[in-house]
Amino acid sequence: MKKMPKTNAMRQLDSQKIEYHVHEYPHHEKEAVEGHEVAMLLQEDPACVFKTLVTRSHDREILVYMIPVNAKLDLKKCAKAAKVKNTEMVPVKEIQALTGYIRGGCSPLGMKKKYRTFIDQSALNQKNIYFSGGKIGLQIEMDPKALIDVFNVAPYDLVFD
Repeated sequence: MKKMPKTNAMRQLDSQKIEYHVHEYPHHEKEAVEGHEVAMLLQEDPACVFKTLVTRSHDREILVYMIPVNAKLDLKKCAKAAKVKNTEMVPVKEIQALTGYIRGGCSPLGMKKKYRTFIDQSALNQKNIYFSGGKIGLQIEMDPKALIDVFNVAPYDLVFD
């Protein structure tokens, strides 16, 4: 069995000695897989599989949000969580330059810069959550409380009801 190369997200978890598991799923090279499909491929409840979304506030601050793959980001709630006037999605073509990751492989950990990051409070109801490991086809499974505590990820109500 070949050894899996570490991503920046994994290195960050390793440096903090945080326990996590890596899961691979089938995909086409450089082609993002929709979140609900990732949950299906992992045979997991979509409520515990999170996608990472990158936004920009009215004052140009980059903000990162993690929400379940079966939910829709509420930008008004996001702005409230970040205490900014408003926020909008960053165009896909800008994601790699800002984060170092491509669409479909964007991890909240190990980005080029440390951005304020928020996670939907529903994560607190999960024993473990899954999120991108830093490349398409790779998911990290870990305790959401460790993510919140160690990486200063703020839990907040971020999705449409």
